[in-house]
Amino acid sequence: MKVLFDTNIVLDVLLDRKQFVELSASLVSLVETKDIEGYLCATTLTTIDYLITKTHNRKIAKASIQKLLSIFKIAKVDREVLSLSVESKFTDFEDAVQYYSGKKAEVDSLVTRNINDYKKPNYPVYSPDELWGIIKLNQ
Repeated sequence: MKVLFDTNIVLDVLLDRKQFVELSASLVSLVETKDIEGYLCATTLTTIDYLITKTHNRKIAKASIQKLLSIFKIAKVDREVLSLSVESKFTDFEDAVQYYSGKKAEVDSLVTRNINDYKKPNYPVYSPDELWGIIKLNQ
């Protein structure tokens, strides 16, 4: 299963967001163990670098990016993805870019805590709980 991870799912783990970290970390662990094929939108890495540098420091941000690059595949952002995103009905450009980069990478699904941001998707969009349940059901 090819799954695009929304930026916030990864930030839950990196920023140790108490309310969400356990399930988000479990999903990331499935990528590490190759039980699922995890993807990140290229822009996720720039957002993570900015936020981790701001909340911690550059050294920790760099180490975080290197770790993510070692376990996740990257969904590319190019002119086509950006054009589709800007012309889409998404109200949030970042969400649109993530969605269309995942579509171009031919992912099977996207995992996010903000399901309502993805109206009428062409591929499934799951909450972390939903994705966890689907994966456990299929094991």
